[in-house]
Amino acid sequence: MTVANAEDPVVLDESAEARRRGARVVTFGLSSGDYAVDDGALVGPEGQIVGVDAMARRYPHEIADALCASAVALAAGAELEGCRRTLERFEGLPHRLQLVGEANGVRFYDDSKATTPAAVLADMASFPSAVLVAGGRNKGLDLTPLRALAPQLKAVVAIGEASEELLQVFGGACPVQAASSMDQAVHAAAALAGPGDAVVLSPACSSFDWYSSYSQRGDDFARVVRGLPAAPPGRP
Repeated sequence: MTVANAEDPVVLDESAEARRRGARVVTFGLSSGDYAVDDGALVGPEGQIVGVDAMARRYPHEIADALCASAVALAAGAELEGCRRTLERFEGLPHRLQLVGEANGVRFYDDSKATTPAAVLADMASFPSAVLVAGGRNKGLDLTPLRALAPQLKAVVAIGEASEELLQVFGGACPVQAASSMDQAVHAAAALAGPGDAVVLSPACSSFDWYSSYSQRGDDFARVVRGLPAAPPGRP
């Protein structure tokens, strides 16, 4: 069986080859597919899986992930009730849009695992108003697609080896400045954000200029956030 995103034309085209070879193709998507969102709930051919409001994690990309995971699990013999319980309890993994603190009405999220522009674009769709902390060691990828985020960004704080490249990407589109350390980056982002905004470390780059891993980078971000006034550790 092949599980394909009905809302990704490239993936859907590739799944046609599997269908030609005799494989069963099951699709998913937020608004279309065999598994989709209907009337506030995740549904599939087997029936309703879970209400969106009951999910512990329900950012747009996470709902799509849940639809895909449910399709795979049910095909492998899982029961609807098991899928429902899992989606109601699963609170995500570290460094993936993990809420690490709040100060002065601003929430701070560690998304250090997002090491490509595509991951950043997907994750930042969850925030209508944010300050983005991005950069690190570019993996040879084109960072210019990130400019599409400018309308929803209050500002960008660029870090690491890719900071100069990010200054060029966002220059003229939204306020952008460079920081020479994580401490400086977090304090700059906090000053640029206002109540109701999010500050998101979503780097689009690897961590290997300043850190040994994305997890170390995320932990350092959280360390600085937790040192801000009135910023207790948070929950997703």
